[in-house]
Amino acid sequence: MDMLAKKERRGRDVKGLLKRNWVLIATIASVLLGIGLGVLVREYAGLSRLDKQYFGFPGEILMRMLKLVILPLIISSMITGVAALDSEVSGKIGLYAVIYYFSTTIIAVILGIILVTTIKPGVSQTADNIDRAGTTPNVTTVDTLLDLVRNMFPENLVQACFQQYKTQRREIQPSVSNTSTSTVTTSFPPFTTIMTTVAQNLTKDYTIVGMYSDGINVLGLIVFCVAFGLVIGKMGERGRILLEFFDALNEATMRLVQIIMCYMPVGILFLIAAKIIEVEDWDIFRKMGLYMVTVLSGLAIHAIVFLPLIYFIFVRKNPYTFALGMAQALVTALMISSSSATLPVTFRCAEENNRVDKRITRFVLPVGATINMDGTALYEAVAAIFIAQLNGLDLDVGQIVTISITATVASIGAAGVPNAGLVTMVIVLTAVGLPASDVTLIVAVDWLIDRFRTMINVLGDAFGAGIVQKLSKRELERMDLTSDVDVANPFALETTLDDEECEKKSYVNGGFTVDKTDAISFTETSQF
Repeated sequence: MDMLAKKERRGRDVKGLLKRNWVLIATIASVLLGIGLGVLVREYAGLSRLDKQYFGFPGEILMRMLKLVILPLIISSMITGVAALDSEVSGKIGLYAVIYYFSTTIIAVILGIILVTTIKPGVSQTADNIDRAGTTPNVTTVDTLLDLVRNMFPENLVQACFQQYKTQRREIQPSVSNTSTSTVTTSFPPFTTIMTTVAQNLTKDYTIVGMYSDGINVLGLIVFCVAFGLVIGKMGERGRILLEFFDALNEATMRLVQIIMCYMPVGILFLIAAKIIEVEDWDIFRKMGLYMVTVLSGLAIHAIVFLPLIYFIFVRKNPYTFALGMAQALVTALMISSSSATLPVTFRCAEENNRVDKRITRFVLPVGATINMDGTALYEAVAAIFIAQLNGLDLDVGQIVTISITATVASIGAAGVPNAGLVTMVIVLTAVGLPASDVTLIVAVDWLIDRFRTMINVLGDAFGAGIVQKLSKRELERMDLTSDVDVANPFALETTLDDEECEKKSYVNGGFTVDKTDAISFTETSQF
């Protein structure tokens, strides 16, 4: 009987495990099937460029569905997250998060510099041996950093939902009066007169022209939502309706995410297969092999050693169990190469699998997806020194320090969209006087490295949420005691009605009116 009971229990455990993790298991299986399908189609089908685009259509639909929920998710989670905390607590949480982001980014940059200077992937070859791909982004360091600040304060909130502000330098053409020339006449009598024209030296002048490029201005929306959430929290009872609206919007969006995740294995299968079919030159991976090994080993060390170590020091729990709970988000990030598009899955894994407080995830994760770019910072540091090695340049200590600082700052400015690292890469190269055009040397393999560094970015965001929750535990418990907020749903505002008096409510002019004799008590989420 005991044996039968044990078998039955084991069977139930296996069924429960499969039921809880079927999306993750199906996603991993779809990755393997996608790789196999891509290799088979590439070898035997011989598709045209148009056919390749049709083949990747199911994967494109998945990307569009994930991007669809980014906007309502960021807005609702940030506003409810900030409004559910008082200004002192939200300030502490924000400070903890920013210190964590900067610390891990600096560690990633230092790790990348140590690896690339030790392995020296660019010493054994020259830039002429590597095929260039793509074009060099036309950016300048000062203008890019100023655009970052400009985008923090969008002039049109609706436009910020689908466009980012961007400036370009345009050369001012000199006027005719400024291009005067002096004429010198030299005579050699009696036959010849020679006319010599001497042009004056001209200094080029530029003007800044503003324009908009497609893409969600995530940074501007986050700044607005933080400010808006703080204001709603301070409004107390009058802000309750707005808070409940955004909380309901967040809940509805997360339910949409659950539906999207059912389609995810199909979309990922075609997404990875289509990418394998699209790659034309696989020989580039042999030429860039040592460079890729340097970057990927750096990302692996950062993800397996440093991030778990930091988590263990502060939280005193098994970091690998926590990382396993984020497996679905990590696989999604690896496949779709966008930390912002992975955000819906990151929320779900952190809150449901790892039991991170919603007040923390809603505040920390959207900010992390925007500014915490450990993988990108490491990649930019390695790529800059790799390009210097290709050009036979020995960088001094000052230039390496410049690379580390610039890579840290530039990674914060990199939006959570695919290939944003190439734009910030140009900033790092120009900071130390390296040719910006050499960024085209690493474009051919960037699509693959981009996926792994996005996965590390998402893992860093998740560990950050766990660490910030531990550091803020005392403040959160104090809030729970003072406001009696339901821990499972800290945004639910309790309304207690006397059973006998419930009938006294009546619906008038589109709202409920309540008799003054009704016993009603409200529990506010924010105490100021």
